[in-house]
Amino acid sequence: MNNRIPLYQKLIEFTKRDPISFHVPGHKNGEIFPLLAQKDFASILKLDMTEIPGLDDLHAPTEAIAEAETGAARFFGADHTFFLVGGSTAGNLAMILSVCRNGEKVIVQQNSHKSIMNGLELCNAKPIFLAPEYDQHAGRYTNPSLSALHQTLQEHPDAKAIMLTYPDYFGKTYPLREMIDLAHTYNIPVLVDEAHGVHFSLGSPLPPSALKLGADAVVQSAHKMAPAMTMASYLHLNSTLLSKQRVAHFLQMIQSSSPSYPLMVSLDLARYFLESFTKENMEGALESVQRIRRILNQNTGWHVLEQSPSDDPFKTTLQINPGYTVREQAALLEENGIYPELTTHNQLLMIHGLLPFQSEKKLEKTMKKINEKLKKDANHATIEIGGLFTEKTKALALSYEAMNERSVKKVPLRDGVGHIAAEAIIPYPPGIPIVLKGEKVKQEHIDGIEHLIDQGIRIQQREDGLKIFSEDSSKESQ
Repeated sequence: MNNRIPLYQKLIEFTKRDPISFHVPGHKNGEIFPLLAQKDFASILKLDMTEIPGLDDLHAPTEAIAEAETGAARFFGADHTFFLVGGSTAGNLAMILSVCRNGEKVIVQQNSHKSIMNGLELCNAKPIFLAPEYDQHAGRYTNPSLSALHQTLQEHPDAKAIMLTYPDYFGKTYPLREMIDLAHTYNIPVLVDEAHGVHFSLGSPLPPSALKLGADAVVQSAHKMAPAMTMASYLHLNSTLLSKQRVAHFLQMIQSSSPSYPLMVSLDLARYFLESFTKENMEGALESVQRIRRILNQNTGWHVLEQSPSDDPFKTTLQINPGYTVREQAALLEENGIYPELTTHNQLLMIHGLLPFQSEKKLEKTMKKINEKLKKDANHATIEIGGLFTEKTKALALSYEAMNERSVKKVPLRDGVGHIAAEAIIPYPPGIPIVLKGEKVKQEHIDGIEHLIDQGIRIQQREDGLKIFSEDSSKESQ
């Protein structure tokens, strides 16, 4: 094991010198700050430095940052690792921009994060979308099938990359290695959004990481399951099919020229935490998971969904029982100070940390309180959302270039059926579009959106109505 935490150690060493600041940031090592918040921020502001001699430069690292990135690459099993301070969004954008030029094809899992859709638009790609399969047991769309990818590659062997998500938001995995091996027979790189799988690097009994399975580029949100700060992520490269220089070029365009040192240090520390994680730590955490699942399962309004051995054990899905709604269940939890990670039309997602849960007795008491309240008669029906991805593969109805030439108008939501959407409709979380920008709107889309709204799910980029492209080609400012 590597005991070095180079960036953290360098920064602590620097602060111990009690430096005098004649440089940015303006809080001057915490000396200038609103008094009411100074105590809360004091320790972190001392670490909030800038690129002064000895502290290296994220966009041209040669010292402590370079050593920290090298240490991360070694631990995760990558040829090179980039520290990201713009979240996995920055990594997804850089991956796509580095492999795709104007008008080139990219095969994309359709239920991908919105950042991937934004990347496709930025490089004016020609996306070929792979529809996910509907998992009846899980009650949601999961991943594309191997056979669908095989057919798509036969039809589009000139694609520049394949973009997949592994695991999904709920921790469900699938046979990714077979997809990667198939893509490599066409000499096509596989880019993986592994935002929710940074801890897979710990090995068995967790699922294997996308890097271990042979992916060419992998983005991981260190802040989702490892103890890094929000927005801190990794981008790993492990391929000769990608250009490290092009990825670095786009990262310096996408990310701030003044990256946050606390965020970068937290990436160094997150790697150290994972590398220090013992077998005993894993056993203790997994035992805690089982206890929490048993407590959560003693509820009238939901039941804990059984997992496959290949899924992430730290994710627990609560399936709403018939006669109850997600909205009322989520409200009861929030009233008692319990906040799920994600609410869908029929499920709640609970994420356990990598160490034993510290409020077990409080949770058990709260669950009993909630259950007593739920014993009243229920008069609701749980509605399933299916039929959204009826085509195995598809392209957008308009190219991004053509979209830029079309005028846009707003219509009532139900009047959008049959028209081409001029905006994505995105429940957040998880940030996966139900309707893509440039996609023809179907009745199934509208039904699903209205049901989500009725359940209290927040829809991004939606006011009253839906933006659609007009049939004419006259450009109109918005």
